[in-house]
Amino acid sequence: MPEFPPIAHVAVTVTDLERSARWYGELFAAKPVLDEDEQIGGFHHTVFALGGGQLFGLHTHSDAEGDTFDEHRTGLDHVAFGCRDRSELQRWAARLDEMGIVHGGIVDAHYGSGVSFRDPDGIALEFFAPPG
Repeated sequence: MPEFPPIAHVAVTVTDLERSARWYGELFAAKPVLDEDEQIGGFHHTVFALGGGQLFGLHTHSDAEGDTFDEHRTGLDHVAFGCRDRSELQRWAARLDEMGIVHGGIVDAHYGSGVSFRDPDGIALEFFAPPG
């Protein structure tokens, strides 16, 4: 059996593409590497390149219902971005403060430490560092 491959990309559906692209662009300190309408399926995607060859996409769909994110429903709970250690986690918490993004502060647990926050659509995001 081959080693299980890493996650190549994550894509989230947003209600206001321009607002979300600005917000994520500031968070990632990057411009999108792709911003286009998909010919099949009637959706638009804006994609950011992150470290390690990972991609993070924003989608809008022509038939979207405009519903809001809720991690208590079946589907996505949250997306976590990995930090090397607690020190890097502290720097990201400070960056969120600089950006005026409300977060829950650093929460420590036996399995690691995290800082939880939400995007403009309420999608749950986290910076996470392993224990130690």
